[in-house]
Amino acid sequence: MSTYTDFRKITTQTLFLSKTKGIKISALTAYDFITAKLLDQAGIDIILVGDSLSNVFQGNETTLPVTMDEMIYHTKAVTKGVDRAMVVVDMPFMSYQTNIDEAFRNAGRIMKETSAGGVKLEGGERVAETVRKITQAGIPVMGHMGLTPQSIHQFGSYKARGKDEEEAKQIIKDAKILEQAGAFSIVLEKIPAQLAKTVTESISIPTIGIGAGMHCDGQILVTPDMLGLNVDFHPRFVRHYAELAEVMIQAVKNYVKDVKEKQFPSEQESY
Repeated sequence: MSTYTDFRKITTQTLFLSKTKGIKISALTAYDFITAKLLDQAGIDIILVGDSLSNVFQGNETTLPVTMDEMIYHTKAVTKGVDRAMVVVDMPFMSYQTNIDEAFRNAGRIMKETSAGGVKLEGGERVAETVRKITQAGIPVMGHMGLTPQSIHQFGSYKARGKDEEEAKQIIKDAKILEQAGAFSIVLEKIPAQLAKTVTESISIPTIGIGAGMHCDGQILVTPDMLGLNVDFHPRFVRHYAELAEVMIQAVKNYVKDVKEKQFPSEQESY
């Protein structure tokens, strides 16, 4: 059986083959060159330049404030550090909701200016024609359903979506519509695991879960969350693979101590 190491460059075709072969897809976020380079070297499949940079990089409460120019700026830095992974970029709030033509132009601008491999849009049926227009121009589009952070003021909270029968049926329907519109993959955020399983089995394109259980074709987390850098964020779906906040704080304390006590730099560290 093939493994993730067999793929030298991740593309939409690679991801489709991964689903058909039962190879799970790994994804994380990055907003800078060094992080992207390290994730790529570690073998990550997808690097998402997420609008989550509004929260974890800029300190905003929601993803809404981040702009097109900021997304492009960060993506340029990310793509310079990546050889293997597929880089996907979130289209920020109000870059695709106004009308299809504006969404098309903004998606084209992202691809032209950043060397990214695709864009991501939130929503189902309501963005289907936008997805169709963008994909017909040769731009890969990833969908995003369930909890969609750009709609947080409409939802009123970050609670799980798709728990009632009506909303669950709409999510299944939306997934099929996005597939028909040409999306190459769909992120499923914070929905019941059984619903995610149903969606995953009902479409031929890969699903990438975040807080959506084990049955998705892949998983994504926000990198500062899984590395334990974001100490104020503790959702049940985030597993800490390190506690880097503690490591960084201690390292800085050691540096401050050495500077104050005239232990740094040493003669060997001087010219």
